Amino acid sequence: MNTTFVGIDVAKRTLDVAVRPTHQHWSVAHDPAEFPALIARLQALAPARIVLEASGGLEMLLATHLAAAGLPVVIINPRQARDFAKASGRLVKTDRVDAAVLAHFGEALKPALRALPDAHTQQFEALLTRRRQLVEMLVAEKNRHAQLAHQPTIQRQVASHLQWLEQHLTELDDDLRTTLQQSPVCRTNDDLLQSVPGVGDVTSQTLLAQVPELGQLTHKQISALIGVAPCTQQSGQWQGAAHIRGGRGRVRAVLYMATLTAVRHNPVIQAFYQRLLAKGKKKKVALTACMHKLLIILNAIIRQQQPWQAPPAPAAQA
Repeated sequence: MNTTFVGIDVAKRTLDVAVRPTHQHWSVAHDPAEFPALIARLQALAPARIVLEASGGLEMLLATHLAAAGLPVVIINPRQARDFAKASGRLVKTDRVDAAVLAHFGEALKPALRALPDAHTQQFEALLTRRRQLVEMLVAEKNRHAQLAHQPTIQRQVASHLQWLEQHLTELDDDLRTTLQQSPVCRTNDDLLQSVPGVGDVTSQTLLAQVPELGQLTHKQISALIGVAPCTQQSGQWQGAAHIRGGRGRVRAVLYMATLTAVRHNPVIQAFYQRLLAKGKKKKVALTACMHKLLIILNAIIRQQQPWQAPPAPAAQA
């Protein structure tokens, strides 16, 4: 069994590489021209894991080359890496230290290998990220426009920028639909997800782009992955309230908005929400539970490749 583990800290200009248990370390330029030599050196080590952390997409080019060369590359959440560093007593943060932490993380926890997103999914996710950025800019500019009644010149400039943003948002939505239609699998799964009352374009596109594991995991695994599984807080005789934490925050935010719609228009989620309120649950707690239930429904629909089926109407009383 392979006992070598590699951590690579990806920066804009450099790649810092650390190896466990030999504690080797070296740096190379973050340049595709350097990748063949780096890959050859890593293949000679035959590592069990090569661990990178997500860096806003900066890591994807290297990860794609490593995976194409048959190397076992894993991308982890930066918070996991930082929490592990603190737990192991590494409070200093440098590129070299970060690489060593990633190698140690791989050795200690042996994160599961998952297929990297293909080129189509990466493009789709990039478009979706850009859409979120445009929406955030639109909200900020609308707020500014409302506050600038006493500054008509600046208000006109903001209005012009708003028009530009709205035009580009429309074009981007067209690009998202076109990209979605180019993949038969994505197109089919999009139809399946949107068959569920409460799930629209943004929710479906977000799940397809950022949760490729949907339909492949158990309901407990997918809930933990997204961060909607309540975490118990208990010590001795003390029992605290359970909270959700971790997971994929951007997906969770979109799922929350879908749940707000589902509690009004989805009969299963609506009935579940009302039952929780009737039991005295706070609205926030009830909504979180509904997010959990909606995610489980969506996971099952993709796994079974069956569209939403409305529950049968209750039998009439004689």
